[in-house]
Amino acid sequence: MDKKKSTHIVLASLLLVTAQAWAQTTPPAAPAAPPQASDSRAGFLKSVTGDVKILDSAGASRPARSGDPISTTEQLVTAPEAGAGIVLRDGTSLVVGPSSQLDLKQFRYDSTTNDGGMLLQLLRGSMRMVSGLVGKTHPEAVRVETQTATIGIRGTDFIVTADGRP
Repeated sequence: MDKKKSTHIVLASLLLVTAQAWAQTTPPAAPAAPPQASDSRAGFLKSVTGDVKILDSAGASRPARSGDPISTTEQLVTAPEAGAGIVLRDGTSLVVGPSSQLDLKQFRYDSTTNDGGMLLQLLRGSMRMVSGLVGKTHPEAVRVETQTATIGIRGTDFIVTADGRP
């Protein structure tokens, strides 16, 4: 194989890997249909790797699978070597790292007006967030809490970690 052909194969492979990584972290457009008033569904699990559980407000646990809905007041718990990607109705993208516990305390979104708000509590572990329409149009309505800090969102992409100790 000549040097020029080898260089093109390496560059094509690099672009493919970069495109795949970008596609996995870019949030999709927000759904067109307005949510129902009684809809407590905040979004869905886009990807699940390893042992991930969803805990409801009563403490009942179920295994998480890609495509599962996630509702307000539910917690996502990841084991070591596990992780999950969540897409909320406004297009917000969350990636929850290993050994993490994320509580979706509040989420509301009206796709007609792009009005809404959210409160996430990272009890332990790590999370990456790329803001959707609520964070872009009403950044003051988006908050992430940890044991030691509350983050008011003013940007659109950030990573936060919490060690879980008070």
